[in-house]
This record gives sequence, C-alpha cells and structure tokens, in this order.
Amino acid sequence: MTTAENPPVRIRPEIAATQPYRQGRQAAPDAFKLSSNESPFAPHPAVTAAIAEATINRYPDASAQALRDVLAARHGVSSDMVHVGAGSVSILSQLIQAVAGPGDEVIYSWRSFEAYPGLVTVAGANSVQVPSLTDHRHDLPAMAAAVTERTRAIIVCSPNNPTGTIVTEDEFTAFMAEVPRSVLVMFDEAYIEFAGPDAARGPALLAEHPNLVVLKTFSKAYGLAGLRIGYGLGAPYILDAARATAIPLSVTEQGQRAALAALAHEDDYRQQLDEIIARREQITDALIAQGWKVPRSHGNFVWLPTGDFTTAAAELFMERGIVARALGEGIRISIGEAESVDTLLKAAAEVVAKLPSAAQ
Repeated sequence: MTTAENPPVRIRPEIAATQPYRQGRQAAPDAFKLSSNESPFAPHPAVTAAIAEATINRYPDASAQALRDVLAARHGVSSDMVHVGAGSVSILSQLIQAVAGPGDEVIYSWRSFEAYPGLVTVAGANSVQVPSLTDHRHDLPAMAAAVTERTRAIIVCSPNNPTGTIVTEDEFTAFMAEVPRSVLVMFDEAYIEFAGPDAARGPALLAEHPNLVVLKTFSKAYGLAGLRIGYGLGAPYILDAARATAIPLSVTEQGQRAALAALAHEDDYRQQLDEIIARREQITDALIAQGWKVPRSHGNFVWLPTGDFTTAAAELFMERGIVARALGEGIRISIGEAESVDTLLKAAAEVVAKLPSAAQ
C-alpha cells in the first residue's frame, strides 16, 4: 500500500479535500500567456535599479517602515494604519486567521477570487458564498442579509476578479450601514487602478468604518507580481492582529525597494494603465461585436461566461495560442501585449463559430 493510500501523518480532512491554489497555465514560446493578470510591460528602470541595490545576506526590515511611511502619507493616514505583506492575498490570509476559526463564517460573493475558499478553509472556518447577480456583480443586499451570529468577516472584491465588475460608493456605503461593526469587512482593491470613477475607493471610507480594511497590491498596476508585495489599510489593532498571524520576515528588501521606486514614478505607470484600459475596451467592443455577452470590465482582464462549454472553449483558445484561465463557468483573459490582440480576437471568433452556445 502506498503512502498516498495510507498516509502516516494525519491531515485535517477539510485540507485534504481542498485543491491547492493553481496559478494560470504557462505558455509555449509561440503563445501568449493571458492567464494570470500580469503586466505585459518590462520593469521600470528605476525598479530594476532599486532591486540591484538590495542586499540578500541580511534580513529585510520586518516592519517595512520606509514603505509604510510613504503609503501613509499617500493615503492620509498614520503609518500604524498600514500593514505590508507578501502580496495582498497574504494579508487576506492573515486577517481571516486573526478573526475566524472553527465554526465561524466568512461571507464573499461567488464567483470571485478563486483563492478565497482555500483561505477560509485553512483558517478552519466555513465559507458562505453568495451568488453573484445575473450581471456578474456582487449582490450586496444578499451578502448583508447572510450575516449571522457566526459571521466574523466579509470579503468584497471591487473590481471583482474574475468578472471585472465594480461596487459603487453608494452601494458600498449602504452595505456597510447594514453590517455589524463587530464583523470585519475586507475590501479587496487589487485592480482599482484600472477602474473608472464610479468604483468605490476604500481608503476614503476608512474614517467612517472602523471595521473596514482595504487591501491593495503592487502586483498588477505596478508590475511587481514576481516580488510579492501588497498592503492593507485599517485600524491599528486589526492590523496588529494580522501581523501576529504573519510569517516573519516574508516581505523582502527587494520588494520594499521596488515598491518605493514604483511609487516615485507614478506618471510613467499612468501611461501604462491608460494603454491597458484602452486595449481592454478595444477587445471588449470586438468581443461584443462577435456575439459574446461580456460584462464591462474594470480590471486588466475580460470575462467570458462560457458556462458548460468552458473547458472546450479554453482548449480551443489554447490551440490557437491564447493561454487563458478557465474558472468553472467562465474564462478570464488578461489584457496582454499589443501583439496578442489579433490572435485573441481570431481565436474568440473561432470559438463562437465552433461553439456558438459558449458565447450565449
């Protein structure tokens, strides 16, 4: 009998039954990897220079104080209201573990970020998935109504990954008025830099809502995905609890230096963001013209609700050189380099021709 069939170490049953997080598939040299919402741009020269100056024989500043000071000034808060982590998802994990345990509940919309269920399971808590509306947006009234005495946290993702839809300020304000202050609300803004003016901005709402933590990242808009650095904004006692669950020294000096360099060159990144947004709109318009029912995205990706045809459609995209992310009932396609657009749209047109029901 193999170890896999009769393992000597007792794994928690819910962990054994949970699939590990799987990142987007890699691409062959002649294909475009549009499966991970990465930036298609090369690192900024200032970022490259900052990384080169970092040391690796010494531990990094565990508090990321220099970066926290800059971020605090940027958002008009004190530095103890800023917590830096190895990507915003790591802070999500820390917060969930800080407030939720066995028997507790964490509410989030579904479909949303595919890491949420696993993070809740690892904490020993239970997921409460509230179905999205037919237009792929969060059903915030239903999420508020799902709160029980066991609810410890709620995750709101705007722009939502993978559908690209947003929560407006009025919607979020009404939602927060319904949520008890004893329940932590995590507002995941990983893609906010790609959103239009109608999207709620979490930092502006912190003063009104002491149970709110806003999560942000340098992975998307700033192209630092490989350095794993993000941050949270919120009440110091909540962030201290997150720090207590964090893996020590997990934010590298390279990541901290790169983030500081990126923040010092905002104008250059704004040009990149504008290019991605324009390309996203070009692709969305073309997909709609082909017959796809695509929600208007506010992220650096588009969502194709392919339903039962998801696997077949994803394979056809792959055969035509587009590595996309198949997620259950749909396919998420990142906005990549300009050279990928023609290949993507030709593949999408072929999917409609061969699998017309996939676009309906």
